[in-house]
Amino acid sequence: MKKRKKNGRPLLLAVLLAFAWAVRGVVGGAATASELEQSIKEKESAISQAQEQKKQLQSSISDIEAMVQELENAKDDLEAYVRQLDGNLEQVQARIRELKGMIEEKEAEIEETKQELEEAVAREEEQYAAMKVRIRFSYEQGNRGYLSMLFTAGSFGELLNRANYIEQMNRYDQEQLEEFQKNRELVETCKKALEEEQEVLEEAKARVDEEEAGLEALIVQKEQQIKSFQGDINNKEAAIQEYEADIAAQNAAIAALEAAAAAERKQLEEMNKPRVTYDGGMFQQPLTSFKRISDDYGNRIHPTLGIEKFHNGVDFAAPTGTPILAAYNGTVVGAAYNSSMGNYVMINHGDGLYTIYMHASALYVSAGQTVTKGQQIAAVGSTGRSTGPHLHFGVRLNGNYVSPWNYLR
Repeated sequence: MKKRKKNGRPLLLAVLLAFAWAVRGVVGGAATASELEQSIKEKESAISQAQEQKKQLQSSISDIEAMVQELENAKDDLEAYVRQLDGNLEQVQARIRELKGMIEEKEAEIEETKQELEEAVAREEEQYAAMKVRIRFSYEQGNRGYLSMLFTAGSFGELLNRANYIEQMNRYDQEQLEEFQKNRELVETCKKALEEEQEVLEEAKARVDEEEAGLEALIVQKEQQIKSFQGDINNKEAAIQEYEADIAAQNAAIAALEAAAAAERKQLEEMNKPRVTYDGGMFQQPLTSFKRISDDYGNRIHPTLGIEKFHNGVDFAAPTGTPILAAYNGTVVGAAYNSSMGNYVMINHGDGLYTIYMHASALYVSAGQTVTKGQQIAAVGSTGRSTGPHLHFGVRLNGNYVSPWNYLR
């Protein structure tokens, strides 16, 4: 019997299947339709969250006018006024920190969405290119190619195999179309999510600007009230007496902290345990940056009382929030609020040497904590008896204030 001559149709089938798997290879790394559907749902959820965040941002601005109105009731009692205003300043400062944290998170989310969008667009372009080739191939072959494959089958088993291949190809084409449609939907959803997240970012930045403006307004209000209280000629004598009492109370609080540190040092000596000692090194500047020295150490004419008074530290004028650094290694003996010093930190460097940092907007250390030179311990503010954002930096040696420049130079 003569051998039946082989035709080229089985080769066509092989080429067709090879092409199908090649196309799958091009987009093989692509997600399935169900995975794309899940990504779309996640992005839609992110869009809803962003829209809710925008609503919250628009309605959560601090009511500075209400705060100022409440302060009017405390004007006659300067100490009560300062305490209440410092509480308001802390509230606004906390809101600013919260907003800045949201901005950082939103910027990270935007970068993530941008990356997802880029990947989805690249995947869409690959799928589109592969589908064009597949459609052109199918158009050129038409139904005749499939029928020819079926009719030229050498056996019933081969016929079933070829029919199965054709069914697989059709199913594959349908899956690819569904993935392409879902991917296009994901691209559009990513674009919308990106727009919503960008709007939240801009809204948060606008709210930070408003909160910072409100913070400055409260500080100005405080400055004006303190100056008004201390500058009133009729109350000059009372203002001087109050200032003296205020400094005395401040010194008493500091002396109490020094006494507690001395008692602890004595206890450690009795137990033969190591204690904090000063090795004689030079201090570093306590601020990362500052605009100017607004008031130096020594005798000076008080800016509001108009009489000569001793200034026991150096005032560094700097914007609210500027990091305050530990000038040298030591142990924190005090980190609290005082109506005169505001938020303050006091560090024991050993051998009777202490540094004091006053009027902070925020404290980042607590009593008993060991700190190192250059470590951030607080942030510049205007709490306590302060007429503007600055750091009052003082140095005490054996119970008395000394010039900070002896250690900073």
